[in-house]
Formats: sequence, C-alpha cells, structure tokens
Amino acid sequence: MATVTASNFVSRASSVSGHGALGSESKANLAQISQRNQTMTHSGLRSLNNLGMLKTRSTRHAVARQAMRKVQDTQNDKSSAKIVCGQGMTLIFVSAEVGPWSKTGGLGDVLGGLPPAMAANGHRVMTISPRYDQYKDAWDTCVLVDIQVADRIETVRFFHCYKRGVDRVFVDHPWFLEKVWGKTGSKIYGPQAGTDYKDNQLRFSLLCLAALEAPRVLNLNSSKYFSGPYGDDVVFIANDWHTAVLPCYLKSIYQPKGIYRSAKVAFCIHNIAYQGRFAFSDFSLLNLPSQFKSSFDFMDGYDKPVKGRKINWMKAGILESDRVVTVSPYYAQELVSGADRGCELDNFIRKATITGIINGMDDQEWNPATDKYLSIKYDVTTVFDAKPLLKEALQAEVGLPVDRNIPVICFVGRLEEQKGPDILVEAIDQFIDEDVQIIILGTGKKYLEKMIEGVEKKYPDKVRAIAKFNVPLAHVMIAGSDFIVIPSRFEPCGLIQLQAMRNGTRSERCSLTNIEQFLIQISLVASTGGLVDTIKEGFTGFQMGAFNVECEKVDPADVTAVAKTAKRALATYGTPALKEMIKNCMAQDLSWKGPAKQWEKLLLSLGVEGSEPGIDGEEIAPLAKENVPTP
Repeated sequence: MATVTASNFVSRASSVSGHGALGSESKANLAQISQRNQTMTHSGLRSLNNLGMLKTRSTRHAVARQAMRKVQDTQNDKSSAKIVCGQGMTLIFVSAEVGPWSKTGGLGDVLGGLPPAMAANGHRVMTISPRYDQYKDAWDTCVLVDIQVADRIETVRFFHCYKRGVDRVFVDHPWFLEKVWGKTGSKIYGPQAGTDYKDNQLRFSLLCLAALEAPRVLNLNSSKYFSGPYGDDVVFIANDWHTAVLPCYLKSIYQPKGIYRSAKVAFCIHNIAYQGRFAFSDFSLLNLPSQFKSSFDFMDGYDKPVKGRKINWMKAGILESDRVVTVSPYYAQELVSGADRGCELDNFIRKATITGIINGMDDQEWNPATDKYLSIKYDVTTVFDAKPLLKEALQAEVGLPVDRNIPVICFVGRLEEQKGPDILVEAIDQFIDEDVQIIILGTGKKYLEKMIEGVEKKYPDKVRAIAKFNVPLAHVMIAGSDFIVIPSRFEPCGLIQLQAMRNGTRSERCSLTNIEQFLIQISLVASTGGLVDTIKEGFTGFQMGAFNVECEKVDPADVTAVAKTAKRALATYGTPALKEMIKNCMAQDLSWKGPAKQWEKLLLSLGVEGSEPGIDGEEIAPLAKENVPTP
C-alpha cells in the first residue's frame, strides 16, 4: 500500500491540474497515478513519523516523475478532453443530509435538487455527506484519509456515485454507519427524535475535515466534461450547524499552508432553531486556535446542555463564512427581526448580512407523469381519469370511506412543535363537522405521535393518523388529496407546498376546462418564512396568519386561525374560485431553474479564481457514464 500525505499529493497535483494552460486530459492522466486497484492512504495535514516520512519522500518523487511524464506526453493532444459545458464554477456542497440517500426534511431535499440544477448550468458540482447506509449505488473509491478529531486519529473512506451531473461523495466511518445500519430515518442525529447522539460534535467535525480533503484527493472521472481532482479553486457551500465549523478549519489549517488560497465558503441556514449549542469546555475538542473562541462563545438562558456559557456552531458559521444565505427572502427578514425569530442570533446575522433565495423543488422526484410511487401516472391530458382514482386509492389504503366527492385535507411532515401538528389536532375539533376527511402522516416526538393517534380514535370515520416514516404514502397523499395544511409555527421555506402545486403539471398546449378541479392541491399555510413567498392569499392558496413561535404551548388564536381557514378552503371546493386558484398555481415555475441562477450570481460574487458564469442549461443534467467500483 502506498502512503502519500494529502498535502504533498495535492501540491503536486494542483501544479498541473488547475484552471490554467493544461487541458483536462492532462488532469485526468495525472489523476491516474492512483491506479484503480491500488488503495492509497492520505494522511491529511497530520505529520508522519520518521519511517512514514521516508516512505512518503520516496513515493512522492516517483509520483512526481510519473505525473510530469504524462503531462509532457499529452500537452499536444488535449482536444479529446475539451470541456463543452462551459467553464462555470467548481462547487462543493457539504451537508449532514442529501436526498434521496439521507433525508429527514427540507435540508435533504435541497441537497438533492439544487446541485443537479447547478450542474445543468455547466458548473462542476460535488456533494459530500455521511454514509449512513449501505447505499447500493455508491461504490468504494478505495481512497482513505487519516484525520485528527479531538485527541485521536480517525480513518475515513470515500464512496462515490455520479447522478444527474453531480459527484455524490459519501464519507464512510463507523460514527455514521454503525449508528444506523440501514435504518436512516430519524436516526441521523440521535437514536430517536428529540435525543441527540452524545458525540455529534466529533461526528460532524469529522465530516467537515473529510469534506476539505475530498476535493483534493479524489480522482473522479465519471463526467464526460470534467475529470481529475477538483483542486483548490472551489466554493464550499456549508449547510446548517453540522458544517458550520468548516470555514474555521479552512482558515486555520489549509490556507496558512497555501492550500485553498482563493477558496470561499457560503453558509446556508436552513433552520435557525438548530444551532449546535454545546458546553463551552467542548471548544478544545475542535482543535482550533484560540482566535476562533470568540466566534463560538455564546450566552443564553437555557440549562441545556449546560447552564450559561456555551459554544455555538451556527454563530461561528455566520461570522467566519464569506457569505450567509438562507432559503427564502421572507425568512431572511424574520431572522433579523428580533431574538424570537432569529433565535438569539439576530444581531450576528445583521452584522454579517444575509441573502434569502427561495428554494425550488426536484422536478424529477415530484413529477406525477413519472412518479414511481403512483400506481396511476398522469399529466394535464390524463388527469381527469387519474386524480379521482388516486383519491379513491388513497382513501382505501388508509381505511377511510371511499368517496371521490369528499374533500380530503392532508398533513405531511415531521411531528415536531415547529410543524404545528398539535395546533392542527386541537383545530380539528372546530371543523370536523364539515364534509371532510383528514389524513395525517409523520413521525417524530412520541407524545405528538400519540396525540395524532388520539384524534383518529376520536373521529375514526373521518381521520387517519399514520405515525410512520413512509415516503411512498407521502407521494400518494399529495397526489390524491385536495388540500395540504401547513400549520407551522415557523418555516424557513417549506417544500411540501411546492410539491403539492407541482402535482398539476403545466402544459401550455392544453386548454383548462372542467378537469381543473382535479389538477392540484391547494395549500393552507401559516404566514411565515417561505410560505409567505410561495403562497399568495386567494391567488395560489390560503394564508392563516403568523403564529406564536412559543413551542411549549398551543396558542388558542392559532387554533382558531387553522379552523377558520379550513372552513374557508372547504367552502371553495368544486367552485370557479378554486379552479382559478389552480390555474394560478399551474402557471408558476417551481423548479430549481430560477433559484439556481440566483445562487450562481451570489457565488460568483465571492470571486474565487477561475470562476465564470455558467450556461442556460436544462435542469436534467447530461447523462452520467456508467458507475464503476473505483471512479
């Protein structure tokens, strides 16, 4: 087994494979110095002992000679590796979740849909997330990296697949895989909802450090437009508190050594409520210089994990990143409006400034014409036959009376206070006398699971509560129901309302007649975050007003707002007013195409060397080559 320090490996590689005079074939040839059947161990920036240094020195000279020979052989023949997709940018998305491989909510959805949209516009894109399960489509690259976490050295291995123009990289380590064993669900962050793993700081420190190594040591050649390591001139997009320490490691470990000199970090807040607050004494576990201590230092009035002084990962991500982004313009306004909506980080966000870009949605996953979970596929030309049958199938599947003329309201989401299932349960008493059926799907906190099961027992002929993680049923519910209710106390963006509107596929060639009432689900939403940006009262849905953000109790005013809005919505069922709202929903472009262009503009403003605008590409990225065990 050859042993090469990552720092030496990359310094040699970047001298011949960066954005410069050499073509991508030269980059590919250089990258082939790591043969497919050879396992290489990169020791990161950790110093080796004398024996290791001796082995490294001899190996390094051999690698350099071989690389230079290959470069000289190929400098005059670079046309076969011509990049036809445009220069673009080199983007690295780092996240604790990436759909569809791992997902507990909107974070996974965004990492599933935005990167392919950026790749379709000509950028080279990688996502890096933990390998929680034995993903059948991700192959072992046989590249290992030794990383120091706290006072120990941990070895990680990288798995890889290439999908929709994106290099999907998964960090393999027992801290991720052994905690889950094929049952990711809600166990990404803890053994059950509301309970975190005690070593989450170490787990996500490991993720950040591995993410900083991957672009330099992985030789990825699945794309016909790009090949070789990603190199140093990259933009990292860190997502939520789990990756907030990444800019600190970039500044303290890599850039002082001349690595990633022009690299920048954009930090995206998907949910301000989860910040990574830990005991102040835990700062030493991060192996960061004391100069970063003030960026983590945080005081609050809560007793968890300890009373008083703490470290706060998200605060550090906000202060140490080059740009701060969030998932909707209205949510950006809320975050700086005060301590309640900004969860005590409002002052730091105002200092850093923040940009809100509304989320799109994945057209491929939520297309009723191709949805793998629907027994009956449809588009605007076949919806008249399909939608009533889907409603009947939904009613039969959950055990409600089968009647296509009864309006169905559904709730799909995590059973946590943020999403407001407790508000909905109390509101049901006030509108259950209407001609309506209600289906609730979600899993989360046990007391909320028991709460929704209790309302089913109370109204067995009208309500169904399914306290399970059930992706197929979620798709069937959104396709078969008439209304989606989203009673969130706060909601950064919300994707369920976009997915509901997407189930009416737009077609400019077809006239809209009496089939309109079957096309789409109308959303009933709380007036917060992206729900304000995406649902317009009386035009594309129903606004319920802003809710109380206090999660410890249910505000009676919020209960009344849900009940009154439900009655308003039900009164429009089958009327021209509802048909007009459906038309308005269908006229919207809810894909990632528009948001991807806004992201491109923001990331270009960071000024990373070699970054250029992309192209106006389609959201379906170029076809991937067949995956191979060692990319």
